[in-house]
Order: sequence, then structure tokens, then C-alpha cells
Amino acid sequence: MKEDAPRGRQSLGERVRGLRVTLWTLIVPPTVWAVHFLFCYLWVAVSCAKLGAFPRFPVAFVVGTGAALAIILASGWIAWVQSRTPGDDPPHDEGTDIDRLRFLATATLLLAGLSFVAVLFTAAPALLLTDCR
Repeated sequence: MKEDAPRGRQSLGERVRGLRVTLWTLIVPPTVWAVHFLFCYLWVAVSCAKLGAFPRFPVAFVVGTGAALAIILASGWIAWVQSRTPGDDPPHDEGTDIDRLRFLATATLLLAGLSFVAVLFTAAPALLLTDCR
């Protein structure tokens, strides 16, 4: 990345590599899954209480699930780009900033994968079931 290049001319990958990774970025995917989980249960409870059945096409549910998956995918992509940051060869005997960045990015990538699958598993019953019993 050139220092004299304007910020608007950087590629998206270069901008992502320039982001600062902290422990807060690590908790984004599981937090999104937890919020989606709560949203699913509240949506089903309200739908069953007011309508007595699931709506035929749950627009709010599909939009909420799509938004959760999009946020998790974005988080995973950012983590994937940052985990590919070049650095020292193994063994990593010293805790350098690059090693720390790659560790947090790899952990975030794994959590993003797990959270993506968890959102799909949380959404499946609400999309497949049609009875509130």
C-alpha cells in the first residue's frame, strides 16, 4: 500500500488489511447469531399468539435471517483477508503484532463459519414448520 495514494483508490482488500483487529471483532459472529436466535423465538411467539399460525411467507423472518447471514459473511471475509497477512514463518516463538492479528483473524473466521451454520439451523425450523402446536 502506497503512502501517497489517495484513500479512495485503495482496493477493498487493502482497506480490510488496514483495519485494526481486536477481541471485539472476534465476538461479532456469535453475537449476530445470538441476536438472530432471540429474534427467531420472539418472531415465532408473536406470530403464534397473534395469528394462531405461521404466516405463509414470513418476510420479516427472511429479511432478518438474510441480514444475519450477510453480517456473518462480511465478518468472515474480513477475517479471511486478514488471516492471509504475510508474516514470520513458524514456529511463532515471539508474540508479534502480525502473529496476533493472524491468530485473531483465524479465530474470527472459525467462529464466523460456526455462526453461519448456527443461523441456518436456527432458521430451518421456522421455515419448515407451519403449525404452532
